[in-house]
Amino acid sequence: MSFLRALLGRSKPARPDLDALFALPSAAVTLEAAAGFTPTGTGSVAFRAAEGKAFADLEREVTELLDADGGPPVETSADDYGYTWLVLRSSTESGISDLVTDVHAVNSSLENAGFGPSLLCSLTAFADGKGRKVALVYLYKRGTFYPFAPLGGQRRDNALELQVAANISGDLPIEEDKGRWFPVYGAPGL
Repeated sequence: MSFLRALLGRSKPARPDLDALFALPSAAVTLEAAAGFTPTGTGSVAFRAAEGKAFADLEREVTELLDADGGPPVETSADDYGYTWLVLRSSTESGISDLVTDVHAVNSSLENAGFGPSLLCSLTAFADGKGRKVALVYLYKRGTFYPFAPLGGQRRDNALELQVAANISGDLPIEEDKGRWFPVYGAPGL
């Protein structure tokens, strides 16, 4: 099969490494030290909801599991492209580590139930004292991260995104193909 892929000029897609999410707390420390951005305590997971009882039951179970720990409730919303977003919030006391654990739990639950191909991305939001926002976006199908810095409307701060990527490149696997740094305008939790 690899010979046929090579002949047709196709590469084998990267396997997602959900454990890369656990590097976010160290990247958060680096980002705060280098650029003054701190976690907002909000993260979200985007996926294309599947039809049927099995997926609806899984979504309900994941939401109930995350709500059971006494933290802020999980919010569900849909975007204009047909993706469902689960918005997760952590208390300021628990910090980014608990948020990352919850984001990982949602991703791995969907993956383990066979809905991995439905996962699009996960994001963790950051802000600085100047009111600027940036999200570290994890591309599930690529196993890489990229920064997204919205400016309002349909604009983004490319210079800030490049600065953030340079700052955290030692902590997280950064998506090398900048054409895959898709804007997630209006993403819940950002």
